[in-house]
Amino acid sequence: MPGDPGPLRRVRYVLGFRLPPEHREWVRHDLTDAGWRGRMLRRHVALMVPVCLLFALLPGAWWIGAGAGLLALVASTFTVVIGAEDLRRSRLRRHGLPEP
Repeated sequence: MPGDPGPLRRVRYVLGFRLPPEHREWVRHDLTDAGWRGRMLRRHVALMVPVCLLFALLPGAWWIGAGAGLLALVASTFTVVIGAEDLRRSRLRRHGLPEP
């Protein structure tokens, strides 16, 4: 797709940073075309998996770390699902795009 940001800029985008203006059409497509909720959820899970793995490395019984990681993943994913519209509007505003 034209304006594809590349791997490093995609990581910055996932972390919530604004992309340069030359990627506006890519951002518009990402946040307004069919499947935007699935893409947002996949980005969130990709961000949370390393965090959850760090929880699993906590000292103590393995099941405590695994449970903490699972709890963080489930709670944050539920929050993203509930607030998807607001998160999308915020990203659209951040990139200077109109809300759908």
